[in-house]
Amino acid sequence: MEEVFNYLKPLEVNFVATKFNNGVSCRPFGDPVKFDGKIYMLTHAGKNVAKQIATDNHVCIVAYNPEKSDWLRVFCEAIDDSDNRTAKQAIINEFDWAEDAGYTLDSPDFKCYYLANVKAEIRDSEGKVLAKYEF
Repeated sequence: MEEVFNYLKPLEVNFVATKFNNGVSCRPFGDPVKFDGKIYMLTHAGKNVAKQIATDNHVCIVAYNPEKSDWLRVFCEAIDDSDNRTAKQAIINEFDWAEDAGYTLDSPDFKCYYLANVKAEIRDSEGKVLAKYEF
């Protein structure tokens, strides 16, 4: 888990893909948050990504590290943990903009998910697998 988190955290953006109808929808996400031995991501309940995860929580996260010219690909389930006030507080503490953006403990629109059943790999620009992780 640490290796995957440490890959994602310093990057400005990663991309989260969800199933959408008969296809896939992909969008940029920002910083992950590490809490209670898990990697968390947050979004707003009104966004399509939250609706798509509610329908099918299997997601793929892709990130590129330009300094190393390698890619991280994460196949996992996004587990809704939005009733976990302690996890929400950890996320709020991580981002000084969170509460101003409406991410408060009592907001039903504040959705947080942790990654579970993770299978991840890092590949170089030639496609060679550099590392594999499961957690």
